[in-house]
Amino acid sequence: MMQGHAINPHELYYLRTQKAQPKMEQSEKRLKKQLRVCVATCNRADYSKLAPIMFGIKSHPEIFDLEVVVLGSHLIDDYGNTFRMIEQDEFDIGSKLHTIVRGEDEAAMVESVGLALVKLPDVLQRLAPDILLVHGDRFDALALATAAALMNIRILHLEGGEVSGTIDDSIRHAISKLAHYHAVCTRSAERHLISMCEDHSRILLAGCPSYDKLLSAHQRDYYIDIIKSWLGDAVKEQDYIVALQHPVTTDIKNSIKIYELMLDALISFNKKTLVLFPNIDAGSKEMVRVMRRKGIEQHPNFRAVKHVPFDQFIQLVAHAGCMIGNSSCGVREAGAFGTPVINLGTRQTGRETGENVLHVRDADTHNKIYHALELQFGKRYPCSKIYGDGNAVQRILKFMQTIDLSEPLQKKFCFPSVKECISQDIDHILETQSALAVDLGGTNLRVAIISMKGKVVKKYIQLNPKTFEERIELILTMCKQAMADAVHLNCRILGVGVSTGGRVNPQDGIVLHSTKLINEWSSVDIRTPLSSALHLPVWVDNDGNCAALAERKFGHGKGIENFVTIITGTGIGGGIIQHNELIHGSTFCAAELGHIVVSLEGPECMCGSHGCIEAYSSGLALQREAKRLHDEDLLLMEGMTVNNKEQVNAIHLIDAACLGNSKAESVLHTAGTALGLGIVNILHMINPSLVILSGVLAAHYENPVRQVISQRALLSAQDTKVMVSELEDPALLGAASMVLDYTTRRTY
Repeated sequence: MMQGHAINPHELYYLRTQKAQPKMEQSEKRLKKQLRVCVATCNRADYSKLAPIMFGIKSHPEIFDLEVVVLGSHLIDDYGNTFRMIEQDEFDIGSKLHTIVRGEDEAAMVESVGLALVKLPDVLQRLAPDILLVHGDRFDALALATAAALMNIRILHLEGGEVSGTIDDSIRHAISKLAHYHAVCTRSAERHLISMCEDHSRILLAGCPSYDKLLSAHQRDYYIDIIKSWLGDAVKEQDYIVALQHPVTTDIKNSIKIYELMLDALISFNKKTLVLFPNIDAGSKEMVRVMRRKGIEQHPNFRAVKHVPFDQFIQLVAHAGCMIGNSSCGVREAGAFGTPVINLGTRQTGRETGENVLHVRDADTHNKIYHALELQFGKRYPCSKIYGDGNAVQRILKFMQTIDLSEPLQKKFCFPSVKECISQDIDHILETQSALAVDLGGTNLRVAIISMKGKVVKKYIQLNPKTFEERIELILTMCKQAMADAVHLNCRILGVGVSTGGRVNPQDGIVLHSTKLINEWSSVDIRTPLSSALHLPVWVDNDGNCAALAERKFGHGKGIENFVTIITGTGIGGGIIQHNELIHGSTFCAAELGHIVVSLEGPECMCGSHGCIEAYSSGLALQREAKRLHDEDLLLMEGMTVNNKEQVNAIHLIDAACLGNSKAESVLHTAGTALGLGIVNILHMINPSLVILSGVLAAHYENPVRQVISQRALLSAQDTKVMVSELEDPALLGAASMVLDYTTRRTY
């Protein structure tokens, strides 16, 4: 299936581990010459994010050659001529571009973008940077990204993938599509970019660069002087308010109304307030008129300013009694200090926030805003690190060094490869979106049509053939029959998911090593023959991982960030979900939980080792012990019979134990203890919040596992939940979820 450049997001997580190390080695050889990096800054807000990176670049002149371009509102007197703070930071500004068309309305914004596009080509051509750093979601940044993309300059976009709820979203995502590389602040932003088909190997989860300063700023002792210089000698720490409200360009009239109500509430609240002028977006002129009409600049309780240097601004925010408005600083940076924030209106809807933020989205009355001030003013909240841990710049500099300038410039998007393009029509809209799921077991081969909600619409079962050719032929026959039936069942098949035993490379759709239960099934490419014959995208993973995916989408793992699934059947397997991602490992053998060793002198396992969980607790292990007891005439209890044609198995052992057979009880106790010890090891290694037992033996092991955890686990892990799966077909459902999650963008 995944021919060409398309990459399956189900496996994207490996690319980071696979590609990062070789690229670092290449970079050591390649970076003998400086990497020319152009940083373009448009306003005071984006400079606060870019400045830490610029200082980092400047401190490594042997690696980087820094060029600085200044444009936008930096060069406008009404907005503080903030380019001067860049000069004060001792950066050489290579170019100053006056790109703002005054008017502060929608037309002026469009004309400003056009003017920037006229002026930028000459500058970019002269500077010829290897990489252009662009930040955020401003219209100026869109002009920068557009010009650089058309001039074949590599773009690194900072803070893409976030959601705020205004036109900024559209601009931010447009820049992301133009950018070649991404440095994001949060894991959610990373997932958003992946769902937008961006290459995961080119996304860096760095954190917010401004946090590198923020997390140390709170400890500095000169903040009192800063507060006094801006608000007067009588003002004390946590006894003033910082107000910063910007226009919402998609709803200018309402945003001006909210601004007026905010000022009224602040006047009534009667606390010293630092009010910053709004940004240059459409509607800002009207907001300034409102401020002046109310006499804010002359009011004794207010100080209205066009600009505050970032180092001082963060001190003012850190020690404020409250911050109010709709600036991203309130929902992002203020959380680093635990400063209480009142977020007004819809401009930041969708942003990740800490508990310090109180949202007043429908801020339609003076009383509502005043009440929010009463609730928030003077409180302190726990400091939040949602947007960074203070190491963003270091990560970004290393990331830039791994960029291979010899790679083709044309960016690639990670779409699934589908050979037939079907036009959209009403029949397709009315169809039930479904997946074909294939499960290859040691005995049976199963195919099912599974709907988006996890309903098994129709299932097909055949004995699993012994040879590779017969097996592939039977899979194709069963899938084609299911596809034909899907038409009559009003199901639209989106793709094929395959669950199989053994070690699987999901990235290439290859079974690397099979279990002994399936013959001729090692080093087998499943994806290519299925995709070629069925003309559908195909995903492949092993049965343990599929069981974990099934629980994440349809079972107990839904909404759980970290959990483990253990399959207790013929063998012992499982899957690990960590931070909502399925873990495969560098060689695709992560979550081989059945081969955790719990005894150095234990029985031999099918893997060749001794003392594995599987050698004690699997169905085959219990069958082995049942046969041993039966051969010694120690198995059967009164009322039990085994005819000559019937094979003794684990069920007979369980039945005997239930009837009071002490030997059988001892075997099951050992098996339960071994499984419990293995799970304790898992708890101590990855610390999941939930363990899900799946498979035919799950119910028999639930209580023994809980008992071993309570006795052997560390105190902090003893409360880990243990649940028995309620899914009837986890392997089939997990195979289907690989298709449904990706093709409909529900998870990634």
